[in-house]
Amino acid sequence: MANKPNEIKINIQPQIQAGVYANNLMITHTREEFVMDFSVITPPVGTVTARVITSPGHMKRIIAALQENVKRYEAQFGMILQAEEPKGTIGFNA
Repeated sequence: MANKPNEIKINIQPQIQAGVYANNLMITHTREEFVMDFSVITPPVGTVTARVITSPGHMKRIIAALQENVKRYEAQFGMILQAEEPKGTIGFNA
């Protein structure tokens, strides 16, 4: 019998399944973690729609996966034009 890699089944909770929209990303980090705050900016305010906290090692894997998927996307659909940076400053209210 050949060794099969372990299969991990992933369930998506209904409130997460629909996803959330974000048009902005702020990234902060400590020695142990990266924090990614995804938000929707609709002047004059913005709202964080999702926060993802991960380890530095996983962050490197996320970056590699994003780069690979952008490469595949552009091979299929053409070059992506980079969005313009928001004007002004963005800050957080606690």
